[in-house]
Amino acid sequence: MAKLKSEEAKRILSNTPPDKAFWVNNGPVLKSIIELAAAAKKLTEQQFMHHVNKTKNDFAKWADEVVRDSELARQLRRVKTKDDLAKAVTGRLKQLQKMLK
Repeated sequence: MAKLKSEEAKRILSNTPPDKAFWVNNGPVLKSIIELAAAAKKLTEQQFMHHVNKTKNDFAKWADEVVRDSELARQLRRVKTKDDLAKAVTGRLKQLQKMLK
């Protein structure tokens, strides 16, 4: 894993432009991975399966293309459950926040 600079960590943690927010199916609109970490724990199984299934992983795609955090995207591509999602996002969030100190 490449070492990120604090500016890069700050960018990854910041809010996305409103038009690039992640719209959870029948749920909240997420503007950052901070919000994703909080929402991941509250997703219903249906919401999770709508976004992560055999044909797609919307969370990984958003992390890669919008948030531009290839490390988080790589981790999210492996998630199979909403618990996996919550653990991956929370772990990455802690990592990024440490870089700001």
